[in-house]
Amino acid sequence: MAELSEAKQAAREMWAGGKYAEIVDRIADAGRTTVAAAEVGEGDTVLDVACGTGNATIPAAQTGAEVTGLDLTPELLEQGKVAAADAGVEIEWVEGDAEQLPFEDDSFDVVLSVFGCMFAPDQRRAAEELARVLKPGGRLAVAAWTPEGNIGKFFRAVADHMPPPPEGFQPPILWGDEDHVRGLFEGTGVDLSFDRAQIVFEHDSPEAFLEEYELKLPPLVAARAVLEPEGNYEPLRADLLEAYMEGNEADDGYRSPGEYLVIKGRKAA
Repeated sequence: MAELSEAKQAAREMWAGGKYAEIVDRIADAGRTTVAAAEVGEGDTVLDVACGTGNATIPAAQTGAEVTGLDLTPELLEQGKVAAADAGVEIEWVEGDAEQLPFEDDSFDVVLSVFGCMFAPDQRRAAEELARVLKPGGRLAVAAWTPEGNIGKFFRAVADHMPPPPEGFQPPILWGDEDHVRGLFEGTGVDLSFDRAQIVFEHDSPEAFLEEYELKLPPLVAARAVLEPEGNYEPLRADLLEAYMEGNEADDGYRSPGEYLVIKGRKAA
């Protein structure tokens, strides 16, 4: 793999932090939903881009497909290997960059990404790469949090308190905007359609949910590490708790839906 830029090295270090493997089960339904949206089946060749610990990779392999999972973060791939072994499936795991996929053109019947490629800095390049490695007539399915959903509110709250991003930075949650995604894939030969789905997050209380994520969710762990030494974390924590309380639908405990966009595509034959 080519030498990483400073931004991508920072992203890899961020996702290696926290305890992502301990909370990834909360979004397991999105992996299964995305695999179903792409109609993955036995005999398909499948690439899961920015696969993390295998949220979609493993369900795809359970259909009998031949599956490759690619991610920038070696620590997540190692956790994925353990999960795949526990599930009794064989997967090829590749360390790689969503913006420079190490595969030939027209290599896969299906390309997936679940809350993964949305974090690539160059969104247009990532979309072009997904399309490039997809065979003519092949299927695409990508899950991305919507800007207006409760998870989108989390990302906005964090961004409001962090140092300004580099010039040209595009927020990851733009992948949850249909018009933006159409622009990303314009000229790639992929015809798009969209569905919306949600994951329901549950816990004992909003406070308990936040406390767990402060310790385990890599973007929040990283934000805390930046802000806390300067005494700037508590304002973010207060805003997050307020957002969690506003999004709570439970009378007792915590229950909050996280909306995401399912981007479906087919490459012209």
